Amino acid sequence: MQDDPRAPRSRPLSAWTTRRWLRAGAGLSLAVLAVLGVLGFWVLDRSQTISTQLVDVRSPALSTAFRLESVLLNQETGIRGYGLTGNPEFLQPYQQGLADEKTHVATLTWLLHGDAEALADLAAVEDAADRWRQEIAEPIAAAPAGAPSVQAAASAETGKAAFDRLRAALTREQDHLRADRAAARADLLATTRTRDLVFSAIAVVIAVLTALAFEGLRRGINRPLEQLSADARRIAEGDFEHPIVPTGPADLRQLSAEIDLMRGRLTRELAFTEQARLRLDAQAAELQRSNTELEQFAYVASHDLQEPLRKVSSFTQLLRRRYGGQLDAKADQYIDFAVDGANRMQVMINDLLDFSRVGRVHHNHQEVDLEEVLERTLETLSVGIEEAQGQVTHDPLPTLVADPTQMGMLWQNLIGNAVKFRRPGVPPRIHVSAERDGGLWRFAVTDNGIGIPAQFAVKVFVIFQRLHTKEAYAGSGIGLAMCKKIVEFHGGTIEVDPTRTEGARISFTLAPEPLEALEGPEPLEAPEVPAAPAVEAARPAEPERQPR
Repeated sequence: MQDDPRAPRSRPLSAWTTRRWLRAGAGLSLAVLAVLGVLGFWVLDRSQTISTQLVDVRSPALSTAFRLESVLLNQETGIRGYGLTGNPEFLQPYQQGLADEKTHVATLTWLLHGDAEALADLAAVEDAADRWRQEIAEPIAAAPAGAPSVQAAASAETGKAAFDRLRAALTREQDHLRADRAAARADLLATTRTRDLVFSAIAVVIAVLTALAFEGLRRGINRPLEQLSADARRIAEGDFEHPIVPTGPADLRQLSAEIDLMRGRLTRELAFTEQARLRLDAQAAELQRSNTELEQFAYVASHDLQEPLRKVSSFTQLLRRRYGGQLDAKADQYIDFAVDGANRMQVMINDLLDFSRVGRVHHNHQEVDLEEVLERTLETLSVGIEEAQGQVTHDPLPTLVADPTQMGMLWQNLIGNAVKFRRPGVPPRIHVSAERDGGLWRFAVTDNGIGIPAQFAVKVFVIFQRLHTKEAYAGSGIGLAMCKKIVEFHGGTIEVDPTRTEGARISFTLAPEPLEALEGPEPLEAPEVPAAPAVEAARPAEPERQPR
């Protein structure tokens, strides 16, 4: 019996899984990199230490030594000038040189701490300077001003010899500091070369490890996965009888076997999924048809209600005009109830039609300057605002891509409600704010009116929900529901700020560009509803938000 050629050969490492291979390779690589990393860290630390010593100690110390020599020369020049002329002005460089000398000596002492030889050189310089001052400078400085000093003439040669000794001490100190700086620089260069060699070796080792890891992954993982992917692709293309050939590490071979066992089950699952998809497509088509019929029904129902309602409204008004005052008070009250009910029904039907048109009739997205729309809205509401002695302010408003008609309806409802729901005896103060919030614009309409209790912050956006009686505040209770539908149609959200206690603040967001999710089939066009005849209690001129 011959062996199956597709069966994997028995090898000593055939039982190793991918995880075990990766652990072994990663462990070896980390060990090598750890050794190289320690060596590299030591070289960097050594280089940094020498560089710091050179930059922060040796170079500043040599520079300070030169400055110390300069101030000592200033002292000698000042004393010599004073001794020759007796002019007190020559003592100023001498006095300044004494103060600068103390500063430079203190700096050198701090920089050279721990360096006994350099501190000894500094001490020698200080001793020579002190002897020169005691023997030459101080006696001349103590002489009276105004005439050449006798001490200066007498001790000229002595002073020159004393200052020459000081110069020699300064030269020895500077030579030692130069030598120390040169040695530190040479040490730094040698350490830098060592560092470059170490990091070059690290780079080579990393490159070799990377190549080995890449080759190992290609042979041990990529090639078996490519074989598995090719087998799976043939099965996905419809060849469900094609077997999966196990290759690679033990876990990948086990995975291939499990995928091969799943092949039969996938066949059954695909058949069941196809049946479910057909049923879902049928249900989606039925739902789309039902939604279309529902929209048409809502429009037609609202439109057809207008005619009988106009008759009821017209004849009840005729009844009140002809027989008003001829019947008893109760009959007149009943007639008024009928007229008021018919008028309110007309308002509710018209508002319901406007509500249904949002996103269906008004669907013309274009660049809209919200500031111009707000100005037109304020002109429309100017009578009501003037009667209430109101004031409306606003921030600079942006230009967005939106439906201009819906933006006008949004501003009319929000500002009209802010004017309507004012506190008795308090003129309304309304402010419209706008700010960028990430990828959206956030707007807010803030007023000083009666406010909205926090527990009703959600209810006010539900259609036909009222928080006050019609006697207190007129309206159909559809204003804020329409605002919510407009904002959501433009990809935003709207809410009542529950933290606002003095009045109300309604904030909403709008996207600068229309969302792709909003782009769909052409909106359903519906014939315009004929205008209702005028009645005594006419529909309010100002659109309103949800009563609070």
